Amino acid sequence: MKYEINMRIILALIFLPCSVMAQANDFMRSTGKMNVVYGVILIIFLGLTWFLIKLDKRIQKLEINQKDEQ
Repeated sequence: MKYEINMRIILALIFLPCSVMAQANDFMRSTGKMNVVYGVILIIFLGLTWFLIKLDKRIQKLEINQKDEQ
């Protein structure tokens, strides 16, 4: 009995946000704001990619300097 109640709660917590997100997506599409969301996600992704590439280059320089010192 307790297992069934827990399972129902878990399923409700999983599927309830899905239905809310579907309604939010429909609203965003109907108002034409979905392209703005895609643009923001693309800018964030490109920024993170640029940051990781820059960080990798810095780490490579540090590794080369460390090897030269030894």
